[in-house]
Amino acid sequence: MITEIEDVNNSKQPLWLQDYIDSPKKQQQLYKKTLIIVIIAQMFGGAGLTAGITVGALLVQDMLGSESVAGIQVAVSTIGSAGTALFIGWLSQRFGRRAGIAFGFFFGGIGAMGVVIATLINSFFLFFVSLFLYGAGTATNLQARYAGTDLATDKQRGTAVSMAMVSTTLGALVSPNLVDIMGEFADSIGVPTLAGPFILAAAAFILAGLVILIFLRPEPLIVSEAIANAKEKKGPLRTVQSNLEKPIINRKGFVIGITIMILTQFVMIAIMTMTPVHMKHHDFGLGEIGLVMSLHIGTMYFPSIFTGPLVDKFGRTIIAVASGVILVISGVVGAFTPPNSIMFLSITVILLGIGWNFGLISGTALLVDATPLSIRAKTQGSVDVWYALSGTVSGALSGWVVAYSSYAVLSISGSILSLLLIIIVIWFSRSQIK
Repeated sequence: MITEIEDVNNSKQPLWLQDYIDSPKKQQQLYKKTLIIVIIAQMFGGAGLTAGITVGALLVQDMLGSESVAGIQVAVSTIGSAGTALFIGWLSQRFGRRAGIAFGFFFGGIGAMGVVIATLINSFFLFFVSLFLYGAGTATNLQARYAGTDLATDKQRGTAVSMAMVSTTLGALVSPNLVDIMGEFADSIGVPTLAGPFILAAAAFILAGLVILIFLRPEPLIVSEAIANAKEKKGPLRTVQSNLEKPIINRKGFVIGITIMILTQFVMIAIMTMTPVHMKHHDFGLGEIGLVMSLHIGTMYFPSIFTGPLVDKFGRTIIAVASGVILVISGVVGAFTPPNSIMFLSITVILLGIGWNFGLISGTALLVDATPLSIRAKTQGSVDVWYALSGTVSGALSGWVVAYSSYAVLSISGSILSLLLIIIVIWFSRSQIK
């Protein structure tokens, strides 16, 4: 941590930090190293995230015996995600990315272990507390994408976010297809079948945290802020703890970015949460549900390899509008899909994943563009609170909508909100807000 920094022209920074300030080559090397570490951690994090997504709603339905409460799993875990996102952002701003991200992954792992224990002793209280802690893993998976942007240039930010996210694909694709295997393993050790994937989630989150804690050195956020301040020659360098002058946020970019992220999250969570429940209601097995969900989760993350460069080349708002168009089509397909057609259900969730991916990366790039380094991590944590809360409301409402109407009504509602997203993005992008 930086504890003693004098004027830029009479520098007294630690030697290791001064080396990075003076050497663009070392800066580029650290940028690449940071991306590699984040990519490895995200592979494990993706497995932890998707294990719970695949069977969480089914586990709640099984424990509480009602389809209308199936969305509570996502609601509770995303409340946990919201609560921890702010703390992870604060930790990252004060102590660096390594502390914040590692903490979040470890808490997610503890939550997953708690879910398994709760099912063993049939404790609803422990179950929901554990889901809350499990949400920390979700928040961290999202916050980790920011670490790759700290040393990225304006023209690299979309690509940096995409590289951090695409690495989640491996875990995201593998994890849902291990549902049957983990269920059998759970049976063999006396744990309820549906709790099996949470055993995988616990191990995956803890491994992700260890990768970050051990290897994410030096801190990319500290280095990037020191470099930025040295270039600007504004006098005393700010550290990650200090804030000597009021930072200026680009309001227009901030508002558009957060709007894109929140609305795409709301639509995606609603339809994703109820798809496994809808499939189970129409007699699909766990293997088929796992396959469809792996396609969805894979397309949430794998397109990032293309999305980031597209965002950097064609602009943030164009890709955001494309996100809204894809989500509209996804909702329409979902509404008119025959309930026994695994092919059209797969198309629905594939489009849902791609639309969410476009929205998250374009929105994230706008958010990073709009916030100065001195408050970036803290601001990102605050934004992710609202991002998670949108998922909380969406997850809770989705079960109620399906229980009292239908999956088709839920899908059409998603299309309407996605159309609203397109209108809002176009209006704000043409406004005079600064």
